[in-house]
Amino acid sequence: MSSTTESTLTYDGLAAHSRPELITELPGPEAMDRIERDRKVTSPSLPRAYPFVPRRGAGSIVEDVDGNIFLDLNAGIAVTSTGHCHPKVVEAVQRQASELLHYSASDFYLPIYSDVCERLDQVAPFPTARAFLSNSGTEAVEAAIKLSRYATGRQYLIGFYQSFHGRSMGSVTLTASKAKYRTNFGPMLPSVYHSFYGDFDYIEEVLFQRMVSPTEVAAIIVESWLGEGGYVLPPEGWFRYLRELCDRHGILLVCDEVQSGVGRSGTMWAIEQEGVTPDVVLSGKGIASGLPLGAMIAREDLMVWELGAHGSTYGGSPVPCAAAIATFDVIEEEGLIDNAKAVGDVLLAGLRDIQSRHPIITDVRGNWAATWIMAVARAGVMEPFANHAFQPRTVVRRTDLAQAVARLLPRAAAQRPDKIKTWEAARLKFSDLSSSHLAYPAASAAVASGVLAVAGENAFQPSRPVTGAEATDAIAKLEALAGPR
Repeated sequence: MSSTTESTLTYDGLAAHSRPELITELPGPEAMDRIERDRKVTSPSLPRAYPFVPRRGAGSIVEDVDGNIFLDLNAGIAVTSTGHCHPKVVEAVQRQASELLHYSASDFYLPIYSDVCERLDQVAPFPTARAFLSNSGTEAVEAAIKLSRYATGRQYLIGFYQSFHGRSMGSVTLTASKAKYRTNFGPMLPSVYHSFYGDFDYIEEVLFQRMVSPTEVAAIIVESWLGEGGYVLPPEGWFRYLRELCDRHGILLVCDEVQSGVGRSGTMWAIEQEGVTPDVVLSGKGIASGLPLGAMIAREDLMVWELGAHGSTYGGSPVPCAAAIATFDVIEEEGLIDNAKAVGDVLLAGLRDIQSRHPIITDVRGNWAATWIMAVARAGVMEPFANHAFQPRTVVRRTDLAQAVARLLPRAAAQRPDKIKTWEAARLKFSDLSSSHLAYPAASAAVASGVLAVAGENAFQPSRPVTGAEATDAIAKLEALAGPR
């Protein structure tokens, strides 16, 4: 096949591929030409992670402009929930495009807009829902910010470090995964604080004690599964803790499911696996199989804002809405949620088998279809379960620190019997850490109460997270106290 000619493969022919097929160097000549043309006219802010230039897609297969065939594990960056160009979605889009391309649902009664909202009500993780449709996930986040403040009469919001919620001003203020998203764009939206994903202490012990009264907090906005910040699942019981905290103080729990929702987790919404009911769910990406659509889905009693308080010219436009309805149909009719569980189980088992044979892989984590693998960039950078060496600039996971300390405390107690009560208290404290994600601030309390006190110093400051360098230093001191094996 010539790289300069149109592909002759049908949809079925392309979808039938089960492995990559490369016919040129990567990137190929046509791709290089496109990349050079792109660089001359597009915004340099676009991340452009890979020199990949797609032309067509079918199912989980994509073909680039040179005719090379790839397996798409990106799903268009978590978007193509029914695969590329599912025939039923394409047919729905074509049919709607031939009938009505656009009419603003903000100012008029667009039937297909309410059709989508009815479907969202049926799958919402609470009994009765209303929805606001947007063009994207970040717009859904912005809508949730406004509704949370409007419905509660409060101004403050709490987000989480390592989170990603979008790049518009309200969303990027909540986002705390990379500094570059904020650089030169300040000031950010006021009245926003951050805690640590998976932490059971910081909100109450630091934010509510020192920064903001819980009576002024409108919402806690959180990714059900942490996405860009490391693809981290929440520790057991954490969302139940957040739900209880919100109920106690009249705070709304807003779950961002732009990336984890629409069946990718093995349930329609990942939060359904946590045993709690949120007040608001945010959707985007996979909701319309690739067309621009987002949704803020809220409990009916929260939708108290008045006529004209919020709207969108294009949000819920007819063609994306048609794609969304077809997407819901395909997910249901073809059993895609059950398929996500089945495929995810196979993927997890396979990756964990590979991990057992390759020490360079430090972690395989996930749940059904959402599975992630962490590999060390170079040998010796991080082997937390072997020699307790942590990456120096990263925040340390509680589980890693707890594992390292648990190995040393028995030996330390044997070497220093005069400190046996201190060691036992520390052991119990660290056992509490095993279900939490970050070594902060409970780890700080444990260390301060005795783990390193015998060395005459306190390695961890209670006002900030534990870094890899600090953890390595602290473990080394504890190892010295514990003595040889």
